[in-house]
Amino acid sequence: MTIDPVVWREPVQDAWIDYNGHLSEPYYVLVFGHATDAVMVLVGLGPAYREAHDASLYTVEAHVRYLDEVSAGRDLEVRSSVIGATGKLLWIWHELWVDGRLRATEEVLGVHVVGGRSALFPEDVAARARAARTEPPAEASGRIRPLS
Repeated sequence: MTIDPVVWREPVQDAWIDYNGHLSEPYYVLVFGHATDAVMVLVGLGPAYREAHDASLYTVEAHVRYLDEVSAGRDLEVRSSVIGATGKLLWIWHELWVDGRLRATEEVLGVHVVGGRSALFPEDVAARARAARTEPPAEASGRIRPLS
């Protein structure tokens, strides 16, 4: 079964352009962070959940591949997928596309945190993560685990 990726779109901001005339490194990660927020909403970890439970997803590992430059005035599209999960860990795969070309990827490992400590996902969140999960691409780390 193929699961459609979560799509996040935003334009490149002028302030994000570096001295070489291209999107600067930290802004790739910023945009991937916005896309992670969209995935969190998909699985039930959105703003209302975070506020009600003093909970969030903390990034504990990330791997970014910068594949091609992005210039000013472009529209960014991040396609994100859940590629793995355990009781309290969530793996997300992001692909940054511009003008129909893949420009960067990020693999993110997040841990569910409640009150500043790691905690199991509530069952409804775990169920949504299971339902959203798709096979990781060949470029992923290979350390993804099934939901347990």
